[in-house]
Amino acid sequence: MPATSSATQSPAIVSSVTPSAQAPGQTASSDSAKLETTVQPSVIWVTVFDSKGNLLRTESGFFISAEGRFVTTARAIEGGVNAVAKTVDGGIHNVTGILAASKESDLAILQADVKKVPFLELNKNGNLPAGTGVVVVGSTLAENDGHARQMTIGAQNTGRLEIAGTLPPSSVGSPVLNETGQVVGVVTSAGEKTIARPAASLESLLSRVAVGTQARWQATAATPKPTPKPRMVYAPAPAFPPGVSQSGVSGTGRFHLTFDANGNVTNVQLVRSTGNPYFDQAAIKTFRQWKSAPSQGWSVTVPVTFQTR
Repeated sequence: MPATSSATQSPAIVSSVTPSAQAPGQTASSDSAKLETTVQPSVIWVTVFDSKGNLLRTESGFFISAEGRFVTTARAIEGGVNAVAKTVDGGIHNVTGILAASKESDLAILQADVKKVPFLELNKNGNLPAGTGVVVVGSTLAENDGHARQMTIGAQNTGRLEIAGTLPPSSVGSPVLNETGQVVGVVTSAGEKTIARPAASLESLLSRVAVGTQARWQATAATPKPTPKPRMVYAPAPAFPPGVSQSGVSGTGRFHLTFDANGNVTNVQLVRSTGNPYFDQAAIKTFRQWKSAPSQGWSVTVPVTFQTR
């Protein structure tokens, strides 16, 4: 009987993606194609919006947990208050906020609203000498075709990987992978010179995310503090009006005072009468003399009680 072969499902982890004789940044080998098929479901296209709903920018990213944590660059989310993450299968997921971000490393970790997604594992081995073969997989939703690109490490410095070859600008935020599909870096600059941050920088950023940390957008996280009321400079109590001194006479009212920027009272409004017009007039006359320290203008409601002993 002649020997026959049957097509079987390729494993998720490929054996090798060592660059061939092709120029860096090009796609070719069947191994990298298998890696691309495995990795693409975890690579996303991130769209960021400002407070008015206008599009700020779009960039690649990738999931690093089944619960929806993902990585992109810090520049991608700068000034953003909302975003969506688009997956290769057509899914569009709301981004609930930022978990951690570093301008120094230009990396950010965000949270997408998902139930369960495929994700990439980080490689904790920081040894990537020059000549090491790597693969960059961008989003198929980006300007490039999303194919895996075989490249090599040109140089490794502290917190920085130089990758030989060029990538389209839409590759920024894409994962840099080793032969087993683990993340060894994140592309932070593309074009004539490709720069990536190593996985160790991403691990360091992840360590800042405490258990129970709630994702939030930095642009909306800060709640403005209420402006403190200015200090009163002159605030005498209203004098008991003459001629109204019968025993047991009393009255309680409320008055609303408005101050200008110089601290002068510009208006006194009767909120609730004391029940005695002489008491009301005496209070209004005194309140018009009140002064506060300079401010942006403010107002206050003052209670007053007149009572004979």
